[in-house]
Amino acid sequence: MSSDDAQVNDHVRRAPLFAALDDEAARELRATMEEQHLSRGDILFAEGDEGSTLFVVTEGKIKLGRTAPDGRENLLGVLGPGEMFGELSVFDPGPRTATATAVTETTLIGLGHEDLDKWIRGRPEVAYTMLQSLARRLRRTNEFLADLVFSDVPGRVAKALLDLARRFGVQGDEGVHVTHDLTQEELAQLVGASRETVNKALADFQQRGWIRHEARAVVLLDVDRLARRAR
Repeated sequence: MSSDDAQVNDHVRRAPLFAALDDEAARELRATMEEQHLSRGDILFAEGDEGSTLFVVTEGKIKLGRTAPDGRENLLGVLGPGEMFGELSVFDPGPRTATATAVTETTLIGLGHEDLDKWIRGRPEVAYTMLQSLARRLRRTNEFLADLVFSDVPGRVAKALLDLARRFGVQGDEGVHVTHDLTQEELAQLVGASRETVNKALADFQQRGWIRHEARAVVLLDVDRLARRAR
């Protein structure tokens, strides 16, 4: 196995779909999945498309978004290696509820409804781990809705930065370096606010010495202060 293959398998093993499987079963399931490559800006599927395939990110980042009737866009999340999406259409085949777009050069593996159904029926532990994943996603959605009602924009920005750091951050000498690969507009869509308001919050955080801006990245210099602001 090459080092690249080993890295992909490490990412795959982190996905809820594979978490309950032993190595042999994981390799067997991986062999049934089709790989896809996307460039930045490529749309994997659009909101309203018919679909019955779930995907696991093995490299890069995918954003999931929805568009309101008036054209406003909202990001539901940004997913990286080891994270899974599209499973709703597997359990309940029908229109996609979001648009999936590549944020960077991205590699994915996909599993169709029929193949997944065979695995779930033969291995209840797979179904259980996927239900846990769906429950966590529902919990995050409930938290996001509560934040929209009870938290101000700076609080939501702080919480989003901490979440991005948890999943994409690398600890360095100065702080946590987070390459989120998002534009300012996309970051604003992620917290459900205008770009101007989000930029004002980020500028305030930087002035206080909590963060430092970089191109499509941020360094968290004072995680504790951000965590207190996110509450």
